[in-house]
Amino acid sequence: MRVMSAAAAFLAASFLASGCALAGIAGPDPGVTGNDTGGIIEWTPAITVPVAKEIAVAHCARWHRYAAISSFHAAYGDYVGFECIYDRRFDPRKQGLPPPM
Repeated sequence: MRVMSAAAAFLAASFLASGCALAGIAGPDPGVTGNDTGGIIEWTPAITVPVAKEIAVAHCARWHRYAAISSFHAAYGDYVGFECIYDRRFDPRKQGLPPPM
């Protein structure tokens, strides 16, 4: 019986360690899924409108775009939606960047 519990403990520990390792490679913004046109943020009680705006701004800044919150539903299992808006006055060639696709 002790052998079974030791094996079960070993398997549980290795499963937790592998899960923690995989959680680290989820991306630079945990809880955020999106691309250069926008995305979603997982809602938690810690996510308020200013916090969500800050997360969206950081995400959209990678593509030199502005962020706009498109939907905010404060409920468990729901998401905060945002858009990455391209500034039409911005010329990527003047900044030495490739033009947007």
